[in-house]
Amino acid sequence: MASPQIPPSSSSSPLHRLPTFTESTTNVEPPQPSPLETFASDPVFSAFLSPSFDSAAFSSQALSSGSAAARAESLQESIRLLNRHLRSEVLSRHPHLLSSLLSLRQASTSLSSLRPAVDSLTSSLQRTRQDLATPRAVLKTRTIQLKNLLATADLLHHSERLLKLASRLRDERLDLARAAELHREARVLYEEKELAGIEAVDEQMRSLGEAADKLRAEAAAAAERGMDGSNQNDIWIGLQVYYNLGELRPAVDALVSKYKVVGIKSINTALDMKAISSAASSGGLGGPGGVQRSGTPQIGGGRRAGEALWDRMRHCMDELYHVMAAVWQLQAVLTKKRLPFTQVLFLQEVWQEGEPLLTERVWEALVKAFANQMKSAYTASSFVKEIFTIGYPRLFSMIENLLERISRDTDVKGVLPALSLEGRDQMVGAIETFQVSFLALCLSRLSDYVNTILPVSSRGTIPSKDQISRLVSRIQEEIEVVRTHGPLLHLVLRQIATVLHLLAERAEYQISTGPESRQVTGPVTAAQLKNFVLCQHLQEVHSRISTTMGSLPDSASKILSRSLNEVYSVACNSVRRLFESMLERLKSCIIKMHDQDFGGQTTDDGALFGNSASPYMEELQKCTLHFRSEFLSKLLPASSASRTETICTSLVREMASEILVYFIRHASLVRPLSEAGKLRMARDMAELELAVQNLFPVEQLGPPYRALRAFRPIIFLETSQLVQSPLLHDLPQSVILHHLYSRGPDELESPMQRNKLTVTQYSLWLDSQGEDQVWKGIKATLEDYEMKVRARGDKEFNPVYPIMLQIGSAMAQSASS
Repeated sequence: MASPQIPPSSSSSPLHRLPTFTESTTNVEPPQPSPLETFASDPVFSAFLSPSFDSAAFSSQALSSGSAAARAESLQESIRLLNRHLRSEVLSRHPHLLSSLLSLRQASTSLSSLRPAVDSLTSSLQRTRQDLATPRAVLKTRTIQLKNLLATADLLHHSERLLKLASRLRDERLDLARAAELHREARVLYEEKELAGIEAVDEQMRSLGEAADKLRAEAAAAAERGMDGSNQNDIWIGLQVYYNLGELRPAVDALVSKYKVVGIKSINTALDMKAISSAASSGGLGGPGGVQRSGTPQIGGGRRAGEALWDRMRHCMDELYHVMAAVWQLQAVLTKKRLPFTQVLFLQEVWQEGEPLLTERVWEALVKAFANQMKSAYTASSFVKEIFTIGYPRLFSMIENLLERISRDTDVKGVLPALSLEGRDQMVGAIETFQVSFLALCLSRLSDYVNTILPVSSRGTIPSKDQISRLVSRIQEEIEVVRTHGPLLHLVLRQIATVLHLLAERAEYQISTGPESRQVTGPVTAAQLKNFVLCQHLQEVHSRISTTMGSLPDSASKILSRSLNEVYSVACNSVRRLFESMLERLKSCIIKMHDQDFGGQTTDDGALFGNSASPYMEELQKCTLHFRSEFLSKLLPASSASRTETICTSLVREMASEILVYFIRHASLVRPLSEAGKLRMARDMAELELAVQNLFPVEQLGPPYRALRAFRPIIFLETSQLVQSPLLHDLPQSVILHHLYSRGPDELESPMQRNKLTVTQYSLWLDSQGEDQVWKGIKATLEDYEMKVRARGDKEFNPVYPIMLQIGSAMAQSASS
């Protein structure tokens, strides 16, 4: 139903501007929108649709706008429009409204018929409530009575149970573990069932408390007895009691703390200077023998106070061992035993993963207390500092013995030891301050003595034999004190190595190096005598200390090896220049053999070769006799029976060997060599043996002597017999090749002749080359000889040529391999 049209008006009211009120231009009315929709889009009437509409504010706004009358008229028109729209809506929905009204009438009729039934039901419920009220009250009362009776019966039952347990606990035949179990059961029953307040029960609980105290005392006594006596059965009995009492962890903590306190107290007592003073006084050390408050002994009492301090330290070490052994015994029992039903280790009841073990806790506390006391004693008491610094090996020995005893006695299969490597190092580190002082004192004692006997301000000062002997004795004493202490021995040896290095430096500074120290033609000089004495002193130091090191482990000996080598090197250098001069003098005599005629049948004056030695050999003999009487007699041991290898005997051996090698080389270079010359050469070799005998027993020279003995018959062999001779094995192949030149033709030049070198130059070249290079030089001469022979048209070579090639090829092969 469409809304009625509002006649047009000339008024400017907003209602007249709404689309609802526009005039229709057609006969068919279009569908009109709802007035509410129109109002919602109107700026004036939309305010009426707002939940927060304020009529006073709207009126004030209309009045202030100056068009209040027009606005009132518009409102009236809108009201009329709404009424018409409402009437239209009611008329359009009239059948539905009548149907709803009929339904409401029927519902009212039905409710009227139900009302009497409801009233009847309500009356019945009231009567039933009155009938049940009395039985319900009776039932509630009986229920409360039954509950109280059950609670009372339960209390009586548990009280009876507790009284029976208390009665069983009074049985003296009951063992401690079972008694503790019964006591815990009674205590749990008392607490869980809330039996407090029952006079008989409370009285029994008081007696049970006294019994529990007695059980704890007996358990503690058993555990401590087992820990002190290494009886794990007693420890187990005590732990069982504590476990059954439910107090295992607190009891173990109490035991560990008790032994920890004992150990710390022992450490504090050992370094308590007041206690040492009291002990000294009671022992007759009062007055002049006591210890002052500052920790310094009174005059005349230092020795006795020191012994008192060492006695206390010894007692302290025993106490620490006892504490650690006892705690380890406790830990071992906890590690072995398991709970009856769960099979969990007892140790897990008192220790959690990540926590330190019992022994670790105690050891850490003991080490900390010991380190603090040592540090305090070092800074606060000069007396203790001096005693422990001088007697550090004794202190270290005590610590080492303590660690060894604990490790040895707690090394049991299946149980962790009481100490770890880290724990051992911690205890040794606690006395590190005294170790540093001891090592510094050791170095100072020895280095000061070296500075005294070999002052740097005075060159040419040679210490006496007694001074060197005292130095060696002091070094040996330092070693002996710490011989059995491996780590400390190594530290002391490093200090001794420093002292030996200082000794080598100072001794090297004292060596005379002028021309007078190298002369060998005249009598021995004062500078040479000083060098001899210095060499012998250093030799004694090296020999005696090396002998001492021979009884020490290899790791300890290696520490001194470098410094001993320095001492040995300086000792050699003090006389090496003299030996070099002697060797050069003897070589200059040997090289004069090339001035002799070994190719003729007579001597230089026309006479036949006799039994006399060559002039150069006579000169060499005179030189060796001179060296023996002037120099070697003062360097070598006086007794011929003493054949110990010394620095000087080693140098003499080296010189004698080189003389033989040098002679054989130059004897092989002699060319030409006649039969008479061979006899003379053999005679010179015999004389050489006698000459070298003046220096060193020639038969002890080894390969050089065998080479000399082999070369003598070699020169008499036929050329064809040389290759098969076993004597060749004792001679260098280069010597054989050089000797073969003397058997060859003149056109077969030696490398010396081919290169136009002097004997001295060629000898120096041989010193600088190996056997392979020597063969290359010889091979070049053989190739030249081959070319000369072929140039002449000859087809045969000298017999020495193939022999030299054969020996040279073997020589090249051995050099390449």
